[in-house]
Amino acid sequence: MIMGKTTKKVKRIRIDTDKCNGCRACEVICSSFHAQEKYSINNPARARIRMVIDPLNNVYLPVYAGEYTPAECMGRDKYVVDGKEYEECAFCRASCPSRDAFKEPDSGLPLKCDMCEELEEDEEPLCVKWCINDALTYEEREEEVDEEEETKVEEMEDGLKALRDKFGLENLMDGVARLSKKD
Repeated sequence: MIMGKTTKKVKRIRIDTDKCNGCRACEVICSSFHAQEKYSINNPARARIRMVIDPLNNVYLPVYAGEYTPAECMGRDKYVVDGKEYEECAFCRASCPSRDAFKEPDSGLPLKCDMCEELEEDEEPLCVKWCINDALTYEEREEEVDEEEETKVEEMEDGLKALRDKFGLENLMDGVARLSKKD
């Protein structure tokens, strides 16, 4: 079977650290938008974007959640920003077993930035809209991918949606949590 290439839209948030003042509006709106009842609570621990803050050295860095990784990384690099040393984990976008960042506080399930996918297609993520200093900007570009890879992701998403519709989101999440503990 010959697989061809297809294009898909890749969405990303560009971060300009020179413009960020650490106001944390991105965390506030993200946690509110992703609350069980939208905008019912504000808990930055539920946000898919976090701030690395060192106010004494005027360092503010928003980091948004990426893919889950089941194991700790081997990287233990150190970064020096304006003369202060930071561990690599501070800038990591992954949810992993070695830290609590980007995990749902109640269930421990990993969080991932979904670019506020429930919004209208032409709307940018809320963290970008609410960033008063334009430190966050939204970009879309076309990227070539193997059709087979794209099909697998679509099939998985269709399967998850079917399970959600049949059993409900809470039961689906409970099942995933139980499966993750068996490993």
